[in-house]
Amino acid sequence: MSDAVSKLTLSHTDPSREGVKPSRSNLVKARPFLGVIGLAILIGAWWASIHFLAEPDGLAERFSPSATFASLVALLTNSDLLIHIEVSLKRISVGLGLALLIGVPVGLIVGISRTAESATSISFQFLRMISPLSWMPIAVMALGVGDYPIYFLLTFAAVWPILLNTSAGVRSLDPAWLQLSKSLAATPTETLLHVILPGVLGHVLTGIRLAIGILWIVLVPCEMLGVSAGLGYFILDTRDRLAYSELTAVVLVIGFLGFLLDWAARSLHRVWSPG
Repeated sequence: MSDAVSKLTLSHTDPSREGVKPSRSNLVKARPFLGVIGLAILIGAWWASIHFLAEPDGLAERFSPSATFASLVALLTNSDLLIHIEVSLKRISVGLGLALLIGVPVGLIVGISRTAESATSISFQFLRMISPLSWMPIAVMALGVGDYPIYFLLTFAAVWPILLNTSAGVRSLDPAWLQLSKSLAATPTETLLHVILPGVLGHVLTGIRLAIGILWIVLVPCEMLGVSAGLGYFILDTRDRLAYSELTAVVLVIGFLGFLLDWAARSLHRVWSPG
């Protein structure tokens, strides 16, 4: 009887399993093509909006895909665009690095100590909800023009996802791990290095990915604070020169670089995140 039931079960389950695996496999293989199709649709909508909705030979023609891509090629070969990209990426790196230096230790303290969590919860939530861009006038008055106010604004924007994700990672640790380290007479430093930090690594990487997204959005308006280099400055420069096709090309570059940064963060999360 049991053999008959098992055969009957296999006869009902095997076809469904065989049907699921190829469909999932085909979906994974098709994802890159679906992404290309979606990008092509986006570019087609861009072209159609210029071609059908704008006036012929009007100002909108300068924002067309053909004019934009022609300007993009010219900018990448005969301009200082690469220097502006390098400056912007440097500012992102400094802002993210400072946010990590502040956010991870403070997040660990808040996650470990309930007293620290209670003392800082209201203050951190209050500060987190203030737009970093609202600090721009104060940052310029306090730090002057140049890179320092930009570093401050980027750090302020990036520290919260890192801090909050780190503290959440500490609170989600399995208490059995901490109990085991205590039973093995591990020192606080050993517990931190071998139990807590590996356990919160995934949360920290998630915070880094969120921080990069916020940084890249905040960077462009920050680079309009009287600096002479960077992608935000370059957008203002193209606007002042009425080079609208170049302006659109820089917007594409910003989107492409943001996509690469997010892809790098996701790849880092897949490689280093435990489990």
